[in-house]
Amino acid sequence: MSEPYIRTALPGDEEALGRLDRAVWSYQHAVRPREEPPYEPFFNDRFGPRDHLVAELGGRLVGYVRLGFPTPLASNSHVRQIQGLAVADEARGKGVGRALIRAVVEEARRQGARRITLRVLGHNTPARRLYESEGFVVEGIQPDEFRLGGVYVDDVLMGRRI
Repeated sequence: MSEPYIRTALPGDEEALGRLDRAVWSYQHAVRPREEPPYEPFFNDRFGPRDHLVAELGGRLVGYVRLGFPTPLASNSHVRQIQGLAVADEARGKGVGRALIRAVVEEARRQGARRITLRVLGHNTPARRLYESEGFVVEGIQPDEFRLGGVYVDDVLMGRRI
């Protein structure tokens, strides 16, 4: 099994990233309803290619992670936040998620960040385990923050120093 190749997204990745996002959609990790056509562009004014790292296996795009600022405040500019992570179903269990997390932590460090944070749904046990294994700790829980598919779900805030 080959290692995932991680790189910064390119404008030409937009269609593949949109397809991936729609293919893996689930209330396991999504707080918005399933997107219906016509689809919004994957890249927008807020998040462009430079804000995404993508993972390839065998030359095929199989995952991405989005890195942004948690707020627009200058007093918070030393923090980066993971604001999206997706791995194709066929690539799960092959180290893609872990490689993306490690790469995004290094990217945040390269950008001068001192901390990196994320939000994860309380019932997304596989993601929470991955984040914990990479040094993230629970910093807060917002109980019943979302109602997804008729079920109330906690929003778990996690972070780590870098």
